[in-house]
Amino acid sequence: GSHYHLHYNRFMQKLTRFHQDRVPRFLAYQDQKKELVDVARESMRLEEFRPRVLTSFVRNKLIDQVYLPVVGDNLAKQMGVVGEEKRTDLMGLLLLVSPPGYGKTTLMEYIANRLGIIFMKINGPAIGHHVTSLDPSEAPNAAAREEVEKLNLALEMGDNVMIYLDDIQHTNPEFLQKFISLCDAQRKIEGVYKGHTRTYDLRGRKVCVVMAGNPYTESGEKFQIPDMLTNRADIYNLGEMIGDSAEAFEMSYLENCLTSNSSLNQLATRSQDDVYAVIRMAQGETPDGIELEGNYSAEELAEFVSVMKKLMRVRDVILAVNREYIRSAAMSDDYRTEPAFKLQGSYRNMNRIAEKVVPIMNDDELQSLIVSNYENDSQTLTSDTEANLLKFKELIGALTEDELGRWDAIKKTFQQNVKMRGVGADDKVGQVVVQLSSFSEGLESIRDTMADGLEQLVASNDAPGVVETEDDSAEAPQDAGPGAVEQLAGQLDGVTSGLDQIRQAMTEGLDRLVSPEHPGEPTASVGPEIAGHVAGLRESLDAIRDALAEAAARPVTIADGDA
Repeated sequence: GSHYHLHYNRFMQKLTRFHQDRVPRFLAYQDQKKELVDVARESMRLEEFRPRVLTSFVRNKLIDQVYLPVVGDNLAKQMGVVGEEKRTDLMGLLLLVSPPGYGKTTLMEYIANRLGIIFMKINGPAIGHHVTSLDPSEAPNAAAREEVEKLNLALEMGDNVMIYLDDIQHTNPEFLQKFISLCDAQRKIEGVYKGHTRTYDLRGRKVCVVMAGNPYTESGEKFQIPDMLTNRADIYNLGEMIGDSAEAFEMSYLENCLTSNSSLNQLATRSQDDVYAVIRMAQGETPDGIELEGNYSAEELAEFVSVMKKLMRVRDVILAVNREYIRSAAMSDDYRTEPAFKLQGSYRNMNRIAEKVVPIMNDDELQSLIVSNYENDSQTLTSDTEANLLKFKELIGALTEDELGRWDAIKKTFQQNVKMRGVGADDKVGQVVVQLSSFSEGLESIRDTMADGLEQLVASNDAPGVVETEDDSAEAPQDAGPGAVEQLAGQLDGVTSGLDQIRQAMTEGLDRLVSPEHPGEPTASVGPEIAGHVAGLRESLDAIRDALAEAAARPVTIADGDA
């Protein structure tokens, strides 16, 4: 058989050397390797790039039926799909816009978590408007430098990465231009990693680019995206309804606030179908034909329905505020007839109010809660607080007579200020032009009103005994006699005489303004602009006077009572 020869002394020497030399060195190597990995992990902050879904995240109907399909189509275009349908021309960009508080970041972090990819969030406000390069050394401060380094790290990873640029309205358009070639079929971008410039070719890689921002801040002046970048992007507004998703969009306000309300919190942890069942009951459906998966007592179910009805009222107010905020923010200052509306109606506002709603509240208490919440929000608007609160109360129909009068006065003053915008305190000519323009608009309004009245007078003359009513469907006998006609003719003559006096006074004053020495000729200091307004005012006055004179001279036929 086989024999194993063992030299005991040599074996013990070898074992001792292994135990006292190699094992400690190996353990030291393991410790040093772990220390280096920990230092590298800490310096690269890898744990921060792992997507984490918020515990309050609700996968509602809007996400299931609207957002996931449209976002999924875009990510498939950027990252590809499994199987024979995979595209070879991977390209594109996903651009999400909305007012603050609609869950853009939460949605994309959830999708990155489900896809199992790195979520590299780049903070736009930290980068700022001064950063125009992907070189971290050119960043003006440490925070901006760190964000640019994160961006280059994502490019260095080069696979299984979602590059998410948040709040891009705070970045420079020249910085965004760097992503143009990354978002087309080339999928290339120039970067700087650890001081070395590199060209990253990401064709065929699982890399997607997502940008998010609020286009409604600062009248949209800071939201500037290169045209060539938007041309490559699929753009979706999460703050407005997409297509025919009105019902799902309105429902999302109720679904997202369940975890914020103590009464509905236990319903949120149950089946989602029970949530929709309670909403239907709150909308007026009888509970007889509605089946619930959970076991709830009659008191609990009544509490659910009561709170849900109140939340639906809150939701309607929030939606009205959201629509007005978007409408106002999308309007240029040159076309405004009232101050800009800056109060918002997002999921955050809904949740903040929902957490204070209780079943025993009556309608007045609920109204007071809504109004007080927006009163608190308006405190940060400083000088715009009053106007925004009055507009909010107008939206919900809660203006008193005094507040209505004040709101009308604010709008009138605002419109005057819009006309005076750009005219300095020392620009007397400009101020005169604005005032003449306002007077001309007033005369146009008078002329239109008089024209309508004269048309009705002519119609009544042509059809004696018939008077038009508000609904244009009823006929009433006209009780007019010769005395009434003479009185009307006298009033028209009086108005005509008054207009003659106004015209004469204005003509003399305006002629002196245009040219003190040569009436009718504009001076060099005033210019032809005022002369044009003078001519327009004269024409308006003449037109009104001629119309009144024609009406006063028109014969009026008086119908008999039998007519």
